[in-house]
Amino acid sequence: TQAGCSLADAITGADVRLLKERYPGVPVVTYVNTSAEVKAESDICCTSGNAVQVVESLGVDRVIFLPDQYLGRWVATQTEIEIILWEGSCEVHERFTAEELQGYRNLNPGIQIIAHPECPPDVLQEADFVGSTAGMINWVKNERPRQVVMVTECSMSDNVAAESPQTEFLRPCNLCPHMKRINLENIRDALRDMKNEVTIAPGIAGRAREAVERMLAVQV
Repeated sequence: TQAGCSLADAITGADVRLLKERYPGVPVVTYVNTSAEVKAESDICCTSGNAVQVVESLGVDRVIFLPDQYLGRWVATQTEIEIILWEGSCEVHERFTAEELQGYRNLNPGIQIIAHPECPPDVLQEADFVGSTAGMINWVKNERPRQVVMVTECSMSDNVAAESPQTEFLRPCNLCPHMKRINLENIRDALRDMKNEVTIAPGIAGRAREAVERMLAVQV
């Protein structure tokens, strides 16, 4: 079983090299949902939870942000740094619409909407809180809302709901077909039979690791 990712498939190492030629000297910030080859061509990685801090840690006026255009656009609203975008997107978060969320508000007065920053800008404008899965968990714990609409991948939102049983969660349920290809049987078989090994060339692995380690060194 080969599980993919629309974000990881949106860009290649060759694409990054061409961008670096077009924007010489501009640091490349890469979301962790990318291939090792893309990370190897990048200066630093980021997650949805630390993207703003990573971008601002570089001390520059502009950065190239890969590959999620929507996460990049959201980061641009949180900082004065110019963000050069790539036109990648998460096929799950891209399907949410502002009209859908307005419908939830109309049917459930007072409901709170929390959204993942991989969603399109008009969706984020409808949200009361925008953040990573961990950020959503903390927000719900602290705010203790009565009802929440969670705008993220349906299974990922289970993690937030499990942490806050006092809150009623309404979920427009978009599932990731790629993540759903991974199940307990797959994991059991891989561990038991030691199969489906992924091999990465040492030169790529080492450079990709450096980009990840630079991210881990950023104080959040």
